[in-house]
Amino acid sequence: MKPEIHKDEGYKLMGAAFEVYNDRGFGMAEEIYQECMEIELEMRGIAHVSKQELICYYKDRELKRRYVPDLFVFDCLIVELKAVTELNSEHEAQLYNYLRITRQPVGYLINFGHKGTLEWKRITLSEFIPALD
Repeated sequence: MKPEIHKDEGYKLMGAAFEVYNDRGFGMAEEIYQECMEIELEMRGIAHVSKQELICYYKDRELKRRYVPDLFVFDCLIVELKAVTELNSEHEAQLYNYLRITRQPVGYLINFGHKGTLEWKRITLSEFIPALD
């Protein structure tokens, strides 16, 4: 059994997301939450890049097409932000696609648009988790 990869990083990311949700509430535009998350991550000293192009591959060959996630945190977590009433299977499929094409093992789908509580999902793809020696 493989250990839960990037658990501490995810915990810190979600702490920042809960702080933004507690401060801003629900129902604002995604762009507002994006900027608030960038500020909160910076205030917490969490390494992140906003809207950075990530390399995509096909059969070990680099593609010209790039993926630009909302956030790339700790150089290991792809983060997709939403501001919708509730997450659906299309949002999950989008993140799965991004993880597969970039070969990253862990991603977070964070929805600030849900009334009453922050809605989120951690998604892992075991095929991209490095083997322990």
